[in-house]
Amino acid sequence: MATPKRADATFELENNRPVYTLGVASQLADIPSHSIRQYIDMGLIIPFKLESKRHLFSQNDINRLKLIQGLIHDKGLNFAGVRTMMAMVPCWALRKCSERDKLSCNAYAENFQPCWMASQKGSLCKNMDCRECEVYHALDLDAGIKSVLYTLV
Repeated sequence: MATPKRADATFELENNRPVYTLGVASQLADIPSHSIRQYIDMGLIIPFKLESKRHLFSQNDINRLKLIQGLIHDKGLNFAGVRTMMAMVPCWALRKCSERDKLSCNAYAENFQPCWMASQKGSLCKNMDCRECEVYHALDLDAGIKSVLYTLV
């Protein structure tokens, strides 16, 4: 059984490798570049950023863009609705934060912004790249918040 796990880890690593420029991501996701920029500005997606300030996207990012687009166009949510849905992920439970960390982190009390947008983070997340965090990747926008909560119960 170790082989499938290793294959899954390699597959996930490949899918998270930032290789697509904004223009290519726009074509692959069939979403205008200006919409993708709005998603970035609204904190709905965290692309990889080069030193030159250019964004790169992974296959996981492309999938996330498509799901966000579907929530907005097919489900009728606006940016605030998608962001609030993302904020409902209990990051403190997934990261197993201490009570002290919870109380010092804005993400614990904030209801309308996902944890990666918190202005003050607990010691566990303070120096972490949110793009690499399991909380950011735990949210399957297609399956919804309940899929994350089921894993915690």
